[in-house]
Amino acid sequence: MVVFPVDTNPLTDKVLLITGGARRIGAEVCRLLHAEGMRLVIHYRNSSPDAESLKQELEQQRPNSVSLIRGDLLTPRKDLQKLVSQAVKTFGQLDVLVNNASSFYPTPVGQADEIQWDDLMGINLKAPYFLSQAAAPHLKMTGGCIINIADIHADRPLKDHSIYCMAKAGLVMMTQSLARDLAPDIRVNAIAPGAILWPEPEPSDTTKAQAIAKVPLQRLGKPQDIARSVRFLIRDAHYITGQVITVCGGKSIAL
Repeated sequence: MVVFPVDTNPLTDKVLLITGGARRIGAEVCRLLHAEGMRLVIHYRNSSPDAESLKQELEQQRPNSVSLIRGDLLTPRKDLQKLVSQAVKTFGQLDVLVNNASSFYPTPVGQADEIQWDDLMGINLKAPYFLSQAAAPHLKMTGGCIINIADIHADRPLKDHSIYCMAKAGLVMMTQSLARDLAPDIRVNAIAPGAILWPEPEPSDTTKAQAIAKVPLQRLGKPQDIARSVRFLIRDAHYITGQVITVCGGKSIAL
């Protein structure tokens, strides 16, 4: 059993593996945790220019502190295991796994197909599970943690996005299940973002205005809001596991 000190656990030289970390929310998580002294292993799939640019940006501040891994998460379990092994080999340890990569698009009932099912379930649920399974022995050695990026629509469905919502609901249950199975050595939590960044391609101005009107705080959140929540769960939440922190400006209580 890992015993943590009473004071804040320092992040300097701890190692983070994050999926989908080259852009958007993932990139902001990388920037904040790198600024806290962490070494990063950033996974990406098709965002090579963004990944290289982010690595260059961060290593200007601290050389040899960032490694990039390209890979498709829709891959057999053994290849996901290799992704984790490569991350551990890079810096010699693993302290945090952030399952951030996500696939998001509508699948109206009557139009959805198996390719969409495999994609949405694979990236949002299957890959996080098998990455967590592969990472667990390494995280146990360091008293590390797993953080899953869920969604407020894991609890309240978004119209025409049934498969996505089911996958994120599964991710929440995975968080709770693994928190129980991996205790007391590894903490497992999730963050459920609301309206933080517009999806790509961006919706119309009318759609944006309608969405903001449903948020009690009457504004879009920022990627930094998610990044700070990730930092909290890593650095300060030593007695929190199996929980979902909702970061949505109150939207989840107004749906």
